[in-house]
Amino acid sequence: MLSKPTAPEPDIIHNRLGVLRAERGLSRQALAEALDVNYQTIGYLERGDYSPSLLLAMKLSEYFRLPIETMFSRTPFKPLTDQMYGRDDGDPRRSE
Repeated sequence: MLSKPTAPEPDIIHNRLGVLRAERGLSRQALAEALDVNYQTIGYLERGDYSPSLLLAMKLSEYFRLPIETMFSRTPFKPLTDQMYGRDDGDPRRSE
């Protein structure tokens, strides 16, 4: 079943920074030092309390070697497991 596209929320940038940082075993402090920002900035970004400047988004893209659109979105990201297994409702109990 196809789901309706989610409309962008006004002025909210969703991100996967916490997941990217965790899978690489990086602390917020280590990532902040690599990007020359305050470690609190990383926390604000991960919680969605702060939207990155274009420059910071590009630095993050270069650091993680990923396209910006795989890290940031105006619509919420589906959990990676749902994307990998083609689930559309996010319910892990759903059988394929």
